[in-house]
Amino acid sequence: MPKFVIQGSTKLEGKVRIAGFKNAITPILAATLLTDQTCRIENVPAISDVRRMLDLLKDLGAQIKQPDEHIVEVTCKDVAVEKLNRKAVKQMRSSILLLGPLLARFLRVDQFPEPGGCIIGNRPLDTHFAALRGIGAELEVDEGRGSYSLKAKKLKGGVIVLPEFSVTATENILMAAALAEGETVIRGAAVEPHVQDLISFLKAMGADISFTDQHEVRIRGVKKLHGATHRIIPDQLEIGTFAVAAAVTKGDIEMSEVLPKHLDAILLKLKQTGASVVLKNNTLRVSSNGTLNAFRLQAMPYPGFPTDLQAPFGLMATQSKGTSLIHDPMFEGRMGYVGELVKMGANAVVCDPHRVLVTGPTPLYGTEIRSLDLRAGITLVLAGILAEGETVIHDAEIVDRGYENIEDRLRKLGAKIKRVE
Repeated sequence: MPKFVIQGSTKLEGKVRIAGFKNAITPILAATLLTDQTCRIENVPAISDVRRMLDLLKDLGAQIKQPDEHIVEVTCKDVAVEKLNRKAVKQMRSSILLLGPLLARFLRVDQFPEPGGCIIGNRPLDTHFAALRGIGAELEVDEGRGSYSLKAKKLKGGVIVLPEFSVTATENILMAAALAEGETVIRGAAVEPHVQDLISFLKAMGADISFTDQHEVRIRGVKKLHGATHRIIPDQLEIGTFAVAAAVTKGDIEMSEVLPKHLDAILLKLKQTGASVVLKNNTLRVSSNGTLNAFRLQAMPYPGFPTDLQAPFGLMATQSKGTSLIHDPMFEGRMGYVGELVKMGANAVVCDPHRVLVTGPTPLYGTEIRSLDLRAGITLVLAGILAEGETVIHDAEIVDRGYENIEDRLRKLGAKIKRVE
């Protein structure tokens, strides 16, 4: 298995272009199943999750063209639900996003297995199934095989009340309801930037979707959707990651291709730590030349602070003066990275599965550690760049799921990092 080998004590400086949003591209690729016409997607990140989703679409019968590394053209004219690659579904959490569009197009999905992905706590599918039943789907559970089957005579609009702000459940019902008969209303809908990006793409395909309240969405089903061209929004989580990289290494990084309206909670927390934040048009510059300030952070649904950035900010807490409290009520398995930071010298205590106290600033020292999930992995890469000596990070491929050519981009900023197969 590949690993990263990092020589630390490095200041990161320079410019970096922000890639397309990982969390936006996967549902949008799934949505191409809703039409038999060609869809052109631009600003596609070159990450392993994209390659896996494209492979799933190919297995279903889709034609895929890539005129450029960051452009994908998908034609789902001759797809067949029977060709679903169940083994591949098990390896990728976002494969759950195929349920809505497959059900909308074929009115059945047989023996859909439990999707895989990062181990960050219990993420049941009950919300997805309850929402799809609300527009006419029938569910059968095969406990022996660990799979689910959905079927419907037809999908018909209804009022869906989500018990939680589930991003992927919201996305699934948006895609299924786009071709349902009548009007569907989602109450308690997630409104993260990538959900909004999916809505923009669906509307470009001819869907009738509108917000009636902050967390309420109305979908008026149409008989047919057509092909469309869409540009993926910048990755706000990558922006936050490079911002932390600049702050903890006392560096200076200028990021281009940012979308300021999605960054309010992230930039507010950066400013509270004492990092220098300069936002001009679609460019963000973050730097730090002194000790950072301790902070309190609670992960929340958008427009709150994103759960996917609490791990990088946990690293920032190790370099901040005082005791920081980080609280993630959304997932109970996201604090695993803390143990790896403690191995490097961090002063941190996990209070319970949702809270950690970090006291700093403390020096970090290179050692041998492991990527536990995507966001933990990138956090440990930044810790290795900051730490004194050599750090070896196993399971480097986990980071490839969400960060494009990460070691090359970090080297251009001054990092001494290499991948060893």
